[in-house]
Amino acid sequence: MGLLRPAVEDVQARHPNAVMVDAGSGNAYLGFVLYELFLKGAASGTLLSIEGRPDLTERAQGRAQRLGFTRMQFQTAHIDTAQYPERIHLLMALHACDTATDDALVAAIRHGADHVAVVPCCQAEVAAQLKEKRPVVASSGSMSLLYAHAWHRREFGSHLTNVIRALTLEAFGYQVTVTELTGWEHSLKNELILGRRVHRENRRARMQLERLLAETGVNPKLTRELGVKPAVSAAVEPVSAPEPDAPEDASEHVVTR
Repeated sequence: MGLLRPAVEDVQARHPNAVMVDAGSGNAYLGFVLYELFLKGAASGTLLSIEGRPDLTERAQGRAQRLGFTRMQFQTAHIDTAQYPERIHLLMALHACDTATDDALVAAIRHGADHVAVVPCCQAEVAAQLKEKRPVVASSGSMSLLYAHAWHRREFGSHLTNVIRALTLEAFGYQVTVTELTGWEHSLKNELILGRRVHRENRRARMQLERLLAETGVNPKLTRELGVKPAVSAAVEPVSAPEPDAPEDASEHVVTR
């Protein structure tokens, strides 16, 4: 909640009827805590929990009724087929497994979410692509040594997946921070990706993303859904390091609707 507080307070200040979405909510514990701390005392604002298992949705609905959390809504659906509000101000996904995190990010980008907070889990798709595919760029052949063994392929695939996710958010106009959610003693899946929308697009980040896809030979669900394709001339110029985070006054350029 401490890490989410700046995002929640920002959307509540700028959007009285703020719409927050917890994608892949499970038992909706994250949503209940957020509602208790930020929405219970507010005059407006809604929290939509999306979960594919009907038994979990039913229990969460009953709990919300007993607590009087009247602006907490529930939908039984998978993240990629859910019916989202036209406008989302904050989207969260805590441990949405494998490509479900990609589905959550796609929803956030397509619905213009001001803030995104995801903690990815069990990234397997890219590791499988690394095993089956080869990089498009011949000069990057030495990179395959990083994932020649199955163990390394899983670890490198997880890391590459999250790098692509962060870079995709940047390409679509988000200022991104990647940090640790909690200590390793609590969970090995504790990488938190925070995004704050400050521009409509970032062409430099888009070029970097396309080149990264070409050099590694992967194309995960996130980039496929958003129409991002590997660069065809990635060997012409090396990919430069990403720019530092924007200064605090970047809020002046936040895109609003």
